[in-house]
Amino acid sequence: MVITFSVVLLGLAAFIYPLRRNNFFLLSSAMIIGSAYYVETHFFTAPAFHPKTFLLFLVFQLFFINICTFIAYWTDKRAAQKKTWRIRENDLHMLEFMGGWIGAFVGQKVFHHKTSKKSYQSMYKLMIVMEFAAIYVILKILKLL
Repeated sequence: MVITFSVVLLGLAAFIYPLRRNNFFLLSSAMIIGSAYYVETHFFTAPAFHPKTFLLFLVFQLFFINICTFIAYWTDKRAAQKKTWRIRENDLHMLEFMGGWIGAFVGQKVFHHKTSKKSYQSMYKLMIVMEFAAIYVILKILKLL
């Protein structure tokens, strides 16, 4: 399970250039791989491509990417207040596309960050639509729909 999760996450970072330099995605990946290791050593070992492994990966991915996206919004808001180096909007959008749109929504509401910028909000909504479209295509390919 750990090897499968590592291959998937590191493969995404290798083939999608913006993910390679997105520290919050890398943090999320490390948290997912660490959680998979903990579950595998303490609870059960699932075969590499078992449906249980795939579902566990999705749960870990959604949980940790949302936490990291929320932290990214907090970090960017703090940097904006201190007038220091900011997180690029493309990095925030990539986190949203990878499943962190709920963390982004909560971060926008809690920190009142990026809520009045219309161009950002339209791209944020586009990322949500694109994520659902990607999920639909993946489920079609896996013949789960």
